[in-house]
Amino acid sequence: MRVRRVLAALSTLAAAAALTACSAGGTADVKLAAETPSAPASTTSAATPAPAPVKAKPVMAAGVPCTITAKACVSLSGKQAWLLDEGKIVYGPVKMLPGKKSDPTPVGKWRVEYKEKMHLSKEFDNAKMPNSVFFAPGGIAFHEGSLSRYSAGCVHLSSAASLKFFTTLEKGDEVQVVR
Repeated sequence: MRVRRVLAALSTLAAAAALTACSAGGTADVKLAAETPSAPASTTSAATPAPAPVKAKPVMAAGVPCTITAKACVSLSGKQAWLLDEGKIVYGPVKMLPGKKSDPTPVGKWRVEYKEKMHLSKEFDNAKMPNSVFFAPGGIAFHEGSLSRYSAGCVHLSSAASLKFFTTLEKGDEVQVVR
């Protein structure tokens, strides 16, 4: 009952304010009662929670298991890699060999950190790693390597493919590694 009286009073005030504004030629600076802060009409109603933000689904690149933001895409299960530009395949698929089970290639989204034309591995007796493109923690890189022997976490590519990855990828480019 109290709510009805408050609403009726507000309606009367709003009508009077509108009438005053109209009779003043519409030039009066009159605030309507509904615009002024007041106590809530009901103390029993709960505030409606704001809806959770909608997370946009990532847009997948055509023909690869990665999104359009990737510049390089690696499929561990398919043992394939691609180079992409704005979601379009520009090179690949090429055969690759990932890390062995005890030293797996990490899954995730990474950024190219740096490149070295002829990296010498300090971990493996200065083993040559031609066309190295480092993209994940722990010295994980694309590089020329055996396509019959699993790596210690890196992505082994053929000589031609490693050269293409080396010349195409730049520092900051996104690399996606998926299962």
